[in-house]
Amino acid sequence: MKYASFLRLGETCFGVFHGGKIFDLTYQLAGGSSSLKEAIHFGSIPDNEEELESYLANVTAYEPADITFLPVIPDPGKIFCIGLNYEKHRKETERPEVQYPTIFTRFAESQVAHREAVIKPTLSDRVDFEGELAVVIGKGGKNISSEEALQSIAGYTCYNDVSIRDYQRHTSQFVPGKNFSKTGGCGPFLKLASSIKNYQSLTIKTILNGEVMQEAKLDQLIFKIPEIISYISSFTPLVAGDIIVTGTPGGVGDRRDPPLYMKNGDIVEVEISEVGKLVNPVLDENIIL
Repeated sequence: MKYASFLRLGETCFGVFHGGKIFDLTYQLAGGSSSLKEAIHFGSIPDNEEELESYLANVTAYEPADITFLPVIPDPGKIFCIGLNYEKHRKETERPEVQYPTIFTRFAESQVAHREAVIKPTLSDRVDFEGELAVVIGKGGKNISSEEALQSIAGYTCYNDVSIRDYQRHTSQFVPGKNFSKTGGCGPFLKLASSIKNYQSLTIKTILNGEVMQEAKLDQLIFKIPEIISYISSFTPLVAGDIIVTGTPGGVGDRRDPPLYMKNGDIVEVEISEVGKLVNPVLDENIIL
């Protein structure tokens, strides 16, 4: 099952995507959750059809065209991004093999939703796509073992960890190039982990203006998701709604010959089998000022 956060007539809501429509579950679940993050925290999200059906007859349903998507978790407490986590991408960047995951942070305020524009800043013409699978934490905890890590996942979503490449390389720290306003695409749906038999069988594609730029299977991750969760939780507690963006495959625009960067009017899509398709237009910052 797939869940979404959205705006409807100015109100922040969340609901389930079912039968082609979005059913509004705001305040309807046990605990009276007002957001998807709260529902994850309370463990009240229906994860089977029988339980879900008990809600659907009594809530309002909307056509997807009639709502404004929000990032799946608009207000995560933490967003961790994993760099250089596919061998093809590591090689194209000419980075050495490492013993531990390369981790940087993204701020919640930098996120954009499905169908919302990624903003190309006036300060740079080196704006690059990075399609990724993101994990949303459910149970969370500290010092989670690799063996138990998958049980801490609420679900999966599509992510575009858009990178401002020149700012990313100002120093050895990636954070400046990863946190420009409205550059982190997230959504449209949270696919419950309980409905994914094996995340490693999923395929991921990044598509720019109809052309596939990146393509891989999730079994190609260097550091697997259980390892990543275990490692992060060794130095900080993970809580419901935290997001871990697991890395991008090879084929980024910055490493093409010649380089290929996103520009005003482009359409970028991140498609992950069983999870969904995130679509974002690209818009110059100076157009909206």
